[in-house]
Amino acid sequence: MLRVAFASVSRSRVDQHFGAAEAFAIYDIGADRSALVAVGEFPEEAMDGRHSESRLAAKVDFLAGCAAVFVLAIGASAIKQLMAQGIQPLRVNDTDGIPELIREVSTAMKAGGLPWVDRALAQQAKSASAERFEQMENEGWQG
Repeated sequence: MLRVAFASVSRSRVDQHFGAAEAFAIYDIGADRSALVAVGEFPEEAMDGRHSESRLAAKVDFLAGCAAVFVLAIGASAIKQLMAQGIQPLRVNDTDGIPELIREVSTAMKAGGLPWVDRALAQQAKSASAERFEQMENEGWQG
């Protein structure tokens, strides 16, 4: 499963610029299924008075654990912050529906073809392997 976010107020299309996004929908996507797992809302009035960098930080923090975030547009500072957290920003058109993007990610998980999906799956496998070795060591396993 990959956790993927979509900058969307409508919850049906990617319709937000990252920095100005008022909402994100986060999905867990697998090769054969997906599920909405979280919705984060950042209404302008709640963010009022906050410096733009702290607004970005709040959004990046909310997206922790995501492999990617789909947006209409994104600035350099946001890209840098997301990449530092291992989150791949992806720009799409305002005609791209979330269900279609989910199918695209799901298909890539089965057949490959999207480099960011391949990297995210490889990173997950590497992390799972490292966690397993740590668990074995904690259990007192001797090789």
